[in-house]
Amino acid sequence: MSQTPSSPTSSPHSLSGHCLCGKVGLKSTSGSLHAEACHCGMCRKWSGGPYLSVAAGTEVSFTGEENISRFSSSDWGERGFCKHCGSHLFYFLKPTGQYMVPAGLLDQESQLEMDQQIFIDKKPAYYAFSNNTENLTEEEVFAKYAP
Repeated sequence: MSQTPSSPTSSPHSLSGHCLCGKVGLKSTSGSLHAEACHCGMCRKWSGGPYLSVAAGTEVSFTGEENISRFSSSDWGERGFCKHCGSHLFYFLKPTGQYMVPAGLLDQESQLEMDQQIFIDKKPAYYAFSNNTENLTEEEVFAKYAP
């Protein structure tokens, strides 16, 4: 008999995962099981499509930190990847110290629910998700999350 994954809630969840080669691992005690898709131009350029991520919060630790390369992609964001296999590891929001990690990196991937798309007005026409999500434009994202 198959089990249905539990529904994501707003309480913090423990998250764990590792890069493709295993040289970098991550753990979070402040994560979420809510996934989102970011359609901004930087995320699409970085990931080759929409960036499917999960809010890991601020309580994030890494093993193999010497294998992490960081790129400051804007005044407010930093992107991390494994120096060896190139796996995307996180988007770090500088003003809040919050990590957004790729959904596919997580051991909890089967428990995720995609419930939000941001920069929806920047999404190209060649793809679409069928999930029923909250959709925020660029203007709405900055209004909602600006410090």
